[in-house]
This record gives sequence, C-alpha cells and structure tokens, in this order.
Amino acid sequence: MTASTRRTVLSLYMRVLRIARSWQAPSGVKGDTETERNYILQEACTLFRQNQQLTDQESIQRSIEECEARIEIGLHYRNPYPRPTYLPPLGLATQKGRKLKAQQRLRKQAKPLYLQSYDET
Repeated sequence: MTASTRRTVLSLYMRVLRIARSWQAPSGVKGDTETERNYILQEACTLFRQNQQLTDQESIQRSIEECEARIEIGLHYRNPYPRPTYLPPLGLATQKGRKLKAQQRLRKQAKPLYLQSYDET
C-alpha cells in the first residue's frame, strides 16, 4: 500500500467515525440514534478490518470507492443501512444446470458498487 493510499484509507475511516459521532436518526428518537450510531461504528470496524490485508491496488481502490459510495448514500438518504438489491429478471431460476450458473452470473453483475463487500445470502 502506498503512502497516499494509506492516507486516503485513514481519512475515510476518520470520516466514518466523525459521521457516527454526529449521526442523528430521522425519527429523532434517542434509542434509534444510538442503535444507528452503533451500527455505523460496528460496520466500519468490520469492513475496514476485513479489507486490512488487501495488497492489490485494484481491490484496494474498489474498496475505497465502495466506502465513499456507502457514505454518500447514507448521508443522502439519512439511513446507515445498505439499500436492498433487486434480482434481475428471471432471477429465481430452478436449481438445475446451466440456467443456475447464468442466473448466478447475472446476480453478481447486478450487485451495486456499495455492496461489493457482502456475500450472496
């Protein structure tokens, strides 16, 4: 990891921590605010530690872009939770042969940038 990349990652982490500190739930309920703040901190800690061992510049850059996208989406919609993804047409194929492989490929292609860290469930 280069020095500039390290600086970028650390500044993103600090930005997430600052957002969590100043986060206010749209409902205005103190319990909701605390729950969402804890979620932001826990999610940031989990994802940054998960990506800590990345060495490939391309994968590091993808992770940085994902983090920036999630920050912007969270601030815009005032919702810290990831937005749902929708299956492409014919997304619920039968569990047989080639059609399943094609559907898995389509699901992977349809996954938005801000959810690349999440595995298929």
